[in-house]
Amino acid sequence: MFDETRLRVFAAIAREGSVTGAAAALHYAQPSVSHHLARLEAEAGVALVRRSGRGIRLTDAGAALAVRAEEILGRIDQARAELAAHAGLTRGRVRLPAFPSALAVLVPRAAARFAERHPGVEAALVEAEPPEALAAVRRGEADAAVVFRHEDEPPPEGFHTVRLMEDPVHLVVPEAARGRRRGPPRLRDFADGRWITGCERCRAQLLRACAAEGFEPEVAYATDDYVAVQALVAAGLGVSTLPELALRAHRGDGLRTEPTGAVRLVEAVTFGAPPLPAPVEAFLEVLAETARTLDGPAPDQR
Repeated sequence: MFDETRLRVFAAIAREGSVTGAAAALHYAQPSVSHHLARLEAEAGVALVRRSGRGIRLTDAGAALAVRAEEILGRIDQARAELAAHAGLTRGRVRLPAFPSALAVLVPRAAARFAERHPGVEAALVEAEPPEALAAVRRGEADAAVVFRHEDEPPPEGFHTVRLMEDPVHLVVPEAARGRRRGPPRLRDFADGRWITGCERCRAQLLRACAAEGFEPEVAYATDDYVAVQALVAAGLGVSTLPELALRAHRGDGLRTEPTGAVRLVEAVTFGAPPLPAPVEAFLEVLAETARTLDGPAPDQR
């Protein structure tokens, strides 16, 4: 019967090629690694390594045991992961920040579906814009986050991302507004008008989109409240752009919307090396499933 710790030490020695390297990889003291190796050789009844300069070489017996050790340890780790999955999905908690419109439309549906399947796991949900949500995940204050980025923005560095959906961006104008030419209104039709912008990143994306149309918008109001944006537009105080999730969450009266052709990328993010805790992985699977089957009325285009 081999001791698991000694097998792990020996596997590290085989990978690193030295006692010193194994000690560094395992964060053990070098004498401790040497001690485990000596005990393992005594248990095996055969030499497992030979000294070679500053390193070591495996004997034939050592090479054979190194292969088996990796197999054995892999099986042990797999068994532990499976047991953790069973235990983790009967109790535990998933901490998940999400941006406002996702928290209003996508996340509640996913959370309800998750609660039906795993009633013992708590989903702790909180509203946060992407920069704050990413910071919380990086600090370990959240397990995962639902964030968005625009097509021309790079993915967050150091995070593992899972694409959930594309969120089309719509031009939002008063119901009576018409384009300068025949057909639906476009951004350039309101180059001389006043504009309402959202959060800092959304404002930056709007400025880039308008620049591509050859004008710089006159920003009259700024609010990241999509209900307020719609009220200001309906009152005739300006025009704006809003993503479809925001229009699904709330659709005000007196508005006309038209797709701009731009989309936001809605993603779930985690930080750190896999595997994820079982409740987190299960919640992300439900999120992706919910995003694929997201229904409900699309924004009216009047």
